[in-house]
Parts: sequence; C-alpha cells; structure tokens
Amino acid sequence: MNAFNLNWQDAIVIGSAGLALLAVATVTMSLLALRRLRARTAAIEAGGAALRREFEAAAAVVARTDRRLERIEREHAGFADRVRFVELRAGSRSFDQAIDSARRGADPTKLANQFGLSNGEADLVSRLHRQRK
Repeated sequence: MNAFNLNWQDAIVIGSAGLALLAVATVTMSLLALRRLRARTAAIEAGGAALRREFEAAAAVVARTDRRLERIEREHAGFADRVRFVELRAGSRSFDQAIDSARRGADPTKLANQFGLSNGEADLVSRLHRQRK
C-alpha cells in the first residue's frame, strides 16, 4: 500500500478529528464573543445608571427652581397692580418731584417724609428711579 492511501476507517477518524477541532474552535470563538458582549452590556448598563443619576439630579434642580419661581410669583403678585396705581398717581406733582429727588439719590424715608408718600410708594419710587451705581 501507498503511504497516501487511506481506508475508509482512517478517513472517518481524520474527518471526526477535524470536525472536533472545528467544534472546539467554534465554541472558543463563541465564548470570547460572549465575554465581549457581556463586557459591553455591563458598560452600557453602567452608562445608563450614570445617565439616570444625572437625570434625577437635573429633575431635582428643576423642581427646586419651580418652587422658587412659585414663591417669587406669590411674593410679587401685587407688584404690577402697585406699579399701575403709582403710574395713575404719577400725574400729581408730588410724584414728579419725588421721582426727581430719587434720581438725585434721595432715600425712601426722605421721599416719604418730604412728598407725603407711603413707605411702600417711596420704596417703589426709589427702586424704580434711583441712580444706578
């Protein structure tokens, strides 16, 4: 017999060994791919958790800002009405003089005493018309 002549039993053994090596290589590659996939999944989950924490922090800031805005709106609800009232009375001479005096730097107490304004009116005139430093 020739060294390259194989009988059918030897061919089956060699074929089976080849298939076994192919199966081992396939399983090894599958395990490596699975390991990479698990690492990627863990990284994505960690990123998702970080995003969730950032979102919760941003939501808390928005909630605090909303509460502050509501408080400011409650505190200054009558401000527009007071301004309109002052504008209606601004036609009188005392308001014109108080505005001029506020522009020259007079404080609210002086405005109230000198021009007969209420403390609130004097404070408002002072805030609206005093010189900016």
